[in-house]
Amino acid sequence: MNITELARRLKVTTNELREVLPEMGFDVGLRAIKVDEMIVRKIMTAWPAFNTARKKAKEQKVDEETIAENLIEKKEISLPTTITVRDFAQLLDIPVTKLLAVLMNNGILTALNEKIDYETASIIAEDMGYIPTRTDEEQAVMSAGITDIVRDTREAEKDHMVSRPPIVVVMGHVDHGKTALLDAIRSTHVIDGESGGITQHIGAYQIYKKFHGSDEKRTITFIDTPGHEAFTTMRSRGAKIADIAILVVAADDGVKLQTIEAIKIIKAAGLPLVVAINKIDKSDANMEKAKREISEHGLIPEDWGGNIMCIGVSAITNEGIDDLIERVLIIADMEKDSIVANPAGDPLAVVIESHVDQHTGPVATLLVQNGTLHTQDYLVVDDAFYGRIRAMKTYTGKEITSALPSDPVQVIGMKAAPIIGYVMQGYRELPKHIDKKLKPAGSGAVVVTPKKSKAKDHMPSVNIILKADTLGSLEAIANSLLKTDHPEVKINITVKDIGNITSSDVLNAEATGSYIAGFHVSAHPSANEMAVEKNVEIRYYKVIYELLDEVKARIEKLLAPLVTRIEVGNIKILAVFRTETHSMIVGGAITEGTFTPNIKVAVMRDDVEIGHGTITGLQLGKQDAKQAISGQECGIKYQGDPIIEAGDVLHGYREESSVRTLED
Repeated sequence: MNITELARRLKVTTNELREVLPEMGFDVGLRAIKVDEMIVRKIMTAWPAFNTARKKAKEQKVDEETIAENLIEKKEISLPTTITVRDFAQLLDIPVTKLLAVLMNNGILTALNEKIDYETASIIAEDMGYIPTRTDEEQAVMSAGITDIVRDTREAEKDHMVSRPPIVVVMGHVDHGKTALLDAIRSTHVIDGESGGITQHIGAYQIYKKFHGSDEKRTITFIDTPGHEAFTTMRSRGAKIADIAILVVAADDGVKLQTIEAIKIIKAAGLPLVVAINKIDKSDANMEKAKREISEHGLIPEDWGGNIMCIGVSAITNEGIDDLIERVLIIADMEKDSIVANPAGDPLAVVIESHVDQHTGPVATLLVQNGTLHTQDYLVVDDAFYGRIRAMKTYTGKEITSALPSDPVQVIGMKAAPIIGYVMQGYRELPKHIDKKLKPAGSGAVVVTPKKSKAKDHMPSVNIILKADTLGSLEAIANSLLKTDHPEVKINITVKDIGNITSSDVLNAEATGSYIAGFHVSAHPSANEMAVEKNVEIRYYKVIYELLDEVKARIEKLLAPLVTRIEVGNIKILAVFRTETHSMIVGGAITEGTFTPNIKVAVMRDDVEIGHGTITGLQLGKQDAKQAISGQECGIKYQGDPIIEAGDVLHGYREESSVRTLED
């Protein structure tokens, strides 16, 4: 009989069956596909008693663990925003190797000196019997209120404030349906005429909703990523980018660790909230249990005499979605005095996402807090000039020329991708005290981006044959390795098995270009001899994180280098002398910097980049020159598409390559 059919009859997975058969005394092998009919009959005869005993053993183990947890006296531990694994282990008073193993079991692969954030550390600390709190300094930052720049702007323009759409953030425990709920809201209430027209994901979107039977439609802005990084970052800076929070709690699962963390975040930010009790369509849904558990954390439902709105919803059937949105609008009306902005005031926007696009360069999603952003506006952060808005797009991909308060908008045209959580100021005319050539964050490196990766079908890979002493170790290592996968380098476990390394493993390694990783195993003498002959590498490990570090190092060797773009200066084009198929000879004045042959240039026309090329030669007078400096006029040999016109500006830059790591 096929082993998958046997597993189906016994109502277990094939892998689970392979694992337990040796415990029953039937060692059919981890790679077995078929099982002898006589053995099948013996297995099916012995299965009922064995399965009953197995379930009782599991229950007893759970009970013992629960009792042990209750007997442990929990101690408080103070944690900063980030902490190294080594320091965290010292705080917990455990060996660092044990902490690394705990982190790995939670899907977190890290090294001794790498840092983990507060949220991760607090969950691990709770699991180990501690009560985590933030350091006093961190608590002070969290409760500091909105940033000075936003607060001062609102105070200065308070007489001109008008209502704006509310901004809503959705938070809750993993797998409680945050993403599904947002998708349900979006699919049922996108702006008229745009259903199905959401062409790109920019981190936020807006919906229109009629309220209380009125024909007037109200706009709501949703931050589209559950537990959004911008919300966490701005919270730590003492700022407030959302007006209302939706706390998602699964009706079949209740309050969990991340639910509690979300409640703390919402309270620290001072946000009004509505609780969405999701998954009410499930047979084991229990809304009363969910309400009871949130009440234990200070959120008392309205029907229990409190002031917290609780709505039962289903992201699958859309039940309760309309009620949830209406409750959000009710809260918005209750908080209308604080959900305001001045569309005619100084433009302010918060960065909620940013990245470097291979074709368009730095791109950021901004959430407008005050004023109106326009194309061609200058963008500034802390007196650092980030560029000019060349184009703006909505979440549907539609190009627009202006964005009002609460509008999420994707911006193109910056000199560098800004840090998430930054507050950007927009200017129609750049203030005199701001140097237009100032580099972001005081760095000479304007854009840092990897070279284009190879096509997926030619993606480089680390091929591994994995041998371990036990099945538990084998699966733990394999799962951890797959989580180490990188978008540009694939990990292929070509063979995984328990037992010592054999000649067959060496032959497989030679055929697949793999190296052999042995965990608590050795190699047969014949396998060692063959490995030397076939030039196959065998490595041995006693600690899991050493194996993972080795694989990370191999991945990093295959990553394309980082290319740092460094500005050189600008040349104003005065005349075009000759145009050929792929080159030009032009004359220009160097207005900034020093130029030499082989400098790359971006061709700028009216502050818009229209092409790229290379300066292959310079002339001062009629003589070839090795360099030309600011203030000189020179002849220029340009290699590239013949697009230069008089009045254009050549923006010079050079590129430097550096080795990448997994953190880049």
